[in-house]
Amino acid sequence: MQYSIVDKSRLQDNLRIDAEFYSPDFLSLTEKLNSKKADLLRDYIYFAKKGIFDLSPDLYVTHGIPLIRTSEIKDPLIDFSSTAFLEENTHETNKKTELNPGDIVFTKIGAYIGDIAVLPPKYKKYNFSQNVIGAKVRKDKIKSGFLLAFLLSKYGNKQIKRVIMLSGQGKLELEDIKNIKIVVFDEKTKSLIHNLVTEAEGLKENSVDLYKEAEQILLSELGLANWKPKRQLSFVKNFSDTESADRIDAEYFQPMYDDLIEKVAQYGNGYQKLGDLVSIKKCIEPGSEAYQENGVPFLRVSNLSKFGVNNDNQQYISELLYEELKNYQPEQGEILLSKDATPGIAFYLNNEPEKMIPSGGILRMKVKDVKAIYPEYLTLALNSVVVQKQIERDIGGSVINHWLVDQVKKTLIPILPESIQKDISDKIADSFLKREQSKKLLDIAKRGVEMAIEQNEEEATRWLNEEVNHASSSIHLESR
Repeated sequence: MQYSIVDKSRLQDNLRIDAEFYSPDFLSLTEKLNSKKADLLRDYIYFAKKGIFDLSPDLYVTHGIPLIRTSEIKDPLIDFSSTAFLEENTHETNKKTELNPGDIVFTKIGAYIGDIAVLPPKYKKYNFSQNVIGAKVRKDKIKSGFLLAFLLSKYGNKQIKRVIMLSGQGKLELEDIKNIKIVVFDEKTKSLIHNLVTEAEGLKENSVDLYKEAEQILLSELGLANWKPKRQLSFVKNFSDTESADRIDAEYFQPMYDDLIEKVAQYGNGYQKLGDLVSIKKCIEPGSEAYQENGVPFLRVSNLSKFGVNNDNQQYISELLYEELKNYQPEQGEILLSKDATPGIAFYLNNEPEKMIPSGGILRMKVKDVKAIYPEYLTLALNSVVVQKQIERDIGGSVINHWLVDQVKKTLIPILPESIQKDISDKIADSFLKREQSKKLLDIAKRGVEMAIEQNEEEATRWLNEEVNHASSSIHLESR
C-alpha cells in the first residue's frame, strides 16, 4: 500500500484535498521538478483557450480549414483520417481560435482527456472544437518539437494527469495547463530533440501518403476514384427485391449501394465472397467483472484501428484467466476485424502479436490461400469504401451497430491482378514501417528529455546522438 503524509499548509496552497493528488509518485515528480530550473508553460505561449463552442456539424465541409477535434489528438502527430473542415468564412467568424503549425492542442474532456498533439505544417492554419484546448506557442521562445517531447515525457504527462479533475466528469482547466512546469534546457539539447520530432513528423506524413496511394490504386482499378455516394430521397424497388434480400427497410435499398455492388460484381478480374477467402474465428467476452488494472491486455473494439492496436482506456485480465482463454490469442498472419460497435475496422498482424485476448466484438480471420489474395491487400480492401459501404448497408436500421457473421461472410471482395495486389501490399508495408520509425523517433525524444532531467544534459545529448545515428542508419537500410 502506498501513502503520503502531507502538511496541511500544502493542502491550502494547492486547494486540493483528494488523496491521489498527493500520491508518492506525484510528490516525487514535484520534488524532481523543483530541483531544476523551470519556467511555466504560460511563459512560452500567447494563449491557451477553449475551442469553438456549439459549432453545428452542418458547417463541416470536405476541404478548407482543418477543425481539430478530440478524434484527431489520439496520435501526438495528428491523425487526419476523419478530419472535418471549415469554410474560410466560418473560420474567419471564429478567428480568435486560429492556430498554426507548431501550436499544441490538448484533449479537454472525454475518454482520452489529456492527450496532446502538435499541429504539423500540412496546413497553414487550423481551428479547434470546444472539447479541445489550443495553445498558441511563442516559437521565438521555444521549439515546438521540444515542447511536445517534454509534454509527452513522464515529467510533462504526469503533471497533466495530476491536474485532471478527479470528481464527476474529468476535464482540464486552462489555468492548470498554463501552470505546467517546463524544465529549462540548453539550446543544443532542445534543438536535437526538436529535430527528432520534426523528422518523426515527416515520416508520419510519408506513411499517410503511401497508405492513400495504396487506396487510390484499388479505387482507380474499380473505377471508383471519383465516386461520390449520394443518398436519394425517393426511389422505386420491386417487392421481389425485398423478398430476396429479406429486408424491408428503405435505407438498405439506396441506389448508391447497388451502384457500388455493381462496380465490384462487374470488375473484369472477378470477385469473391469474404467467407470463401478466409477462415473465421470468433473471440470471447469474459465480462467487465474480469477487468483489472494490469495484467494481460483485453482488446476491445475501441483499442483497434486500421493502423494497429492502441492502449486507449485499456482493460486487462489476469494471467490465470488468460491461460484459460489462450486459445483466443491472435496469431501472426491473422486479420483482426471488428463486427460490433464500430464494424469494419481491420488490422493485419504482420508480426508476432503480444499476449492479448480480443473481445467478442472482434473476429480473427486468416487467408486460406495467400496465392489468391495478399493479406495486406485484403486488409486495405476491408478498410476501404468498397467494404465500408457494404457494412453500412448491412447494419442499417439496427439500434445497435452489429455486423452479423453471416453478413461478414457474404461481403464482396474484388480480386485484383497479382501484380497490382503486390504493389498495394508493398506500399502498405512501407507505410507501416515509416509509421513505426516515426513512433521510435518520438520515443527517443521523450526518453532524451527524461534522461536530461534524471541524469544531466551532457549524458542525454551523448545518448541522443548515438540513438539518432542508429535510428538514421536503420531507417536508411530498411527503406532500401
